[in-house]
Amino acid sequence: MARILVVDDEKDVLALIRNTLLLDGHVTTLETMPEKVIEMNLSSFDMILLDVMMTGLDGFRLCEMIRYKTDCPILFLTAKVLEEDIMYGLGVGADDYILKPFGTGELRARVNAHLRREKRERRTTLNFDEIIFNLSGKEMTVKNEKVPLTKSEYLICEFLARNSGQVFSKEKIYESVFGYEGESDSSAITEHIKNIRSKLGKFGLSPLETIWGIGYKWNR
Repeated sequence: MARILVVDDEKDVLALIRNTLLLDGHVTTLETMPEKVIEMNLSSFDMILLDVMMTGLDGFRLCEMIRYKTDCPILFLTAKVLEEDIMYGLGVGADDYILKPFGTGELRARVNAHLRREKRERRTTLNFDEIIFNLSGKEMTVKNEKVPLTKSEYLICEFLARNSGQVFSKEKIYESVFGYEGESDSSAITEHIKNIRSKLGKFGLSPLETIWGIGYKWNR
């Protein structure tokens, strides 16, 4: 089972896709207004199916606007068959396209093929809307701009983000991030948190929440 967002301004098409994907146990969220997708928490979806020709905001532009929020596969549903249109769509962040009109068998096959590939590939990022952690490179970016964190600041952020919503004391954060053999002590966590907040504040973000008398949590 996968969680799939489907965006198309034709309700009949949405109903067809929902009923088709239900055959494989997938849960779909249907949206007819592309503007609303921009405000969604897209990290909860395993795939996005996106119509290209929609009233107002078209699929190409929407894909470009949301690509930084999620690393899940984005598949275009399109009647555009010209090579330059297809190349442009892939260039703005789509992973594949399905030509309209499509058969239900083809839709299921394409969707399931991409989902299988996602399971095989090791995830190397952690996404929280605008904030993306590059786990292999140990970097945090906001809208593709690197946040200038020190190594210690990054490790604290990654630990809290991996355990989003859970509250940890300074002592537990220090132990989990630096171990018992760390060269400082838990009082350094307070200063690190202060610096992290200052750096993320320049991006208008404040994911670190203080729970007075207990500790801190990542709240995104």
